[in-house]
Amino acid sequence: MYARLDVGIAELWDRMGGLPTPAEASAIWRGIWYEEAHHSTAIEGNTLVLRQVERLLAEGRAVGNKELREYMEVRGYATAAEWVYQQASSPAEVAGHGELLTLTEVRQVHQQAMGPVWDVAPHPDASERERPGSFREHEIRTFPSGMTPLSWPLVPSEMADWIAMIDRLAGRTLMIPEELAAVHCRFEQIHPFLDGNGRTGRLLLNLILVRLGYPPVIIFKRDRVAYLRALERADAGDLGQLGEIFARAILNNLYRFVVPVVAGPARIVPLAALETQEIKASALRVAAARGRLQATRGSDGQWRSSRNWVNEYLASRYHRDQ
Repeated sequence: MYARLDVGIAELWDRMGGLPTPAEASAIWRGIWYEEAHHSTAIEGNTLVLRQVERLLAEGRAVGNKELREYMEVRGYATAAEWVYQQASSPAEVAGHGELLTLTEVRQVHQQAMGPVWDVAPHPDASERERPGSFREHEIRTFPSGMTPLSWPLVPSEMADWIAMIDRLAGRTLMIPEELAAVHCRFEQIHPFLDGNGRTGRLLLNLILVRLGYPPVIIFKRDRVAYLRALERADAGDLGQLGEIFARAILNNLYRFVVPVVAGPARIVPLAALETQEIKASALRVAAARGRLQATRGSDGQWRSSRNWVNEYLASRYHRDQ
């Protein structure tokens, strides 16, 4: 899985110019934006469905009869995610990224994500000094998983160390999924804020990813249990499961959203990027293996084709079926 991700990112950077900016390909980022705002808040218990999230973000309309708090959770998260996506980097920028993240940005992301919901439903135990964007001054009880967040006086110094940990990330390496898993797990262990640490941690993970030139991660609500179990294992020192979840999620967004837009109809790309509602990647692989779809098979075992070749195959298949 890590090797597949490394190959995919190499193709994105070397052959397609890297991540597009939001201005260059708004459709890519809008699709990811809707899904991330929906699924990341749903993991924390938000009950809006994807259609309601899309209407809320596209039209500013609160569809349905949910509590105001739920709409504000999505609105706040989406505002923070929109800012995160604006930080997408090209390969040239990645090479000299320098400081990947600052404490000021950590506070900013938390304030953007949690400010709107806090205005209508503030944390009942919060003091004035623990508003969104400010570190907690309360102890947090041990979680059911057994993880005990740090004592609150240690949070500022541990967060400074966490920032230094991020700045040591090398960018494109085979083990980047597990390096990111370690970073994400450490943030959740520190638990710097009184509330919203899960959402903020996933937003910061994506900020790191897009600044390194990778597509962001979406953890789907259906994968909530697997994600939380992987976090538990990471807390115990086993980063493999969480790293694999991140690798799969990055590849999913790479092939669903990024490559189909930036590749162009003649560019040869992995079949996963050519999947449509009309034909799945598995069917394309069968057609390629049988010689019916013009395609090439790389040394990594992956079949690659182009949008033009797939269209030709679909047209010929349609004629054969008549």
